[in-house]
Amino acid sequence: MTGRPQSVGSKARAHTTATPRQVAFDVLRAVADDDAYANLLLPTRLRRARLVGADAAFATELTYGTLRRRGHYDRIIARAAGRSVEAIDAVALDLLRLGAHQLLGMSTPAHAAVSETVELTRRARAARTTGFVNAVLRTISRDDDLTWTARLLDGVTDPDERAAIEHAHPAWLVGALRAALAREGREHELEALLIADNVAPRVTLAALPGFSEPDELGDRTPYSPVGARSVAGDPAAHPDVAAGRARVQDEGSQLAALVLSRARPVTPGERWLDLCAGPGGKAALLAAEARAAGATLTANEVVPARADLVRRALHAVDSTIEVRVGDGREIGALEPNSYDRILLDAPCTGLGALRRRPEARWRKTADDVAPLATLQGELVRSALTALKPGGVLAYVTCSPHPDETTAIVDALLAESPTDVAPLDTLAVLATITRTPLDLGELAHGAAQLWPHRHGTDAMFIQLLTRRSSL
Repeated sequence: MTGRPQSVGSKARAHTTATPRQVAFDVLRAVADDDAYANLLLPTRLRRARLVGADAAFATELTYGTLRRRGHYDRIIARAAGRSVEAIDAVALDLLRLGAHQLLGMSTPAHAAVSETVELTRRARAARTTGFVNAVLRTISRDDDLTWTARLLDGVTDPDERAAIEHAHPAWLVGALRAALAREGREHELEALLIADNVAPRVTLAALPGFSEPDELGDRTPYSPVGARSVAGDPAAHPDVAAGRARVQDEGSQLAALVLSRARPVTPGERWLDLCAGPGGKAALLAAEARAAGATLTANEVVPARADLVRRALHAVDSTIEVRVGDGREIGALEPNSYDRILLDAPCTGLGALRRRPEARWRKTADDVAPLATLQGELVRSALTALKPGGVLAYVTCSPHPDETTAIVDALLAESPTDVAPLDTLAVLATITRTPLDLGELAHGAAQLWPHRHGTDAMFIQLLTRRSSL
């Protein structure tokens, strides 16, 4: 973290033992030092530590809860410490965050939260900060979260800033989410959305058509025809998941792939492209759909390590599928007029997946949006050039931010009003989902899914077609 002392850093992780608190601390340090994703790292750490049952649940809540409410706790820590969090040692700050969540966000007795965090400070070779950590946590423990929140809200009049304090989101993000809901005339749902972002989602599975059945995986999901809710326990232990016949996949991601594969009847011999395929979840579902319909799929990914993940995801469906490593912005020039269907799941801020990636809200800033929007525009233009006239392109982002979603489509259609046309994505979804989706009315028939309304990640989906060669 820039501007913060790093005297202990990653070395602290090597000396912790496998208690629930130490596992949580290990993950927090990896997120801070290595830009790790907690949802990918924590399951590995739990297995390595052999934590199960109540211990695993404690470590999970402590990790995700601390990351989710980090900004909220930083405000409280700054008040209790009498200094900005930028002036606090990075390791000590993560320890304080862990202690604050136990005190304010969990039912941990105060004496245990303080004493165990202080002991963890010693084990993390941060003994020089032990007295400081102890004093700050004891100050925090004197009041509950409601009292601290009221103190933070005192004198704050800006509605976005107040919502940021109450619901642990950066104020810039609150404003962006408000604007995204306002497109649908549903700005009044903002608080419900912020609350939903702070609730851990249930694990959903996708049964790959022709390989697995959703009824065999668990309770059916309300919308996706291939989705199921995972039963209790490690979903990776299910035989179908372990064998690659089913995948852990958000229901919104399932719909984003199916809206392309089922947009219209498939003509055998069609060529499909997943332009930004990593890590391979949507590619696996598309591959199964293509196999059943007599189409062929090609997958492209710019990062070699992620391309390897795509190959792994596709192996159970068809190990012969071509997985390329290349820049998606170049495919239009290299292969114009080549594909009948293209999925562009564009790189984005990931603000639609805050429930499962809680650190993302603090990792991203408003300045990250514009460069990504530029990249998204370049990718969608390349994809349209690679699309055959009359073909179908699905532009997808795991973000509801207007600049990454409707603004991209608006700009594209303004540039090519006679060559590119939107398709009614809402109408296509209506033919796919098991029960009707409550979707707002966006320009061009686009679909925006929401955690608070649909229980999915906030996926944006817009189908497009070409009238003529570009």
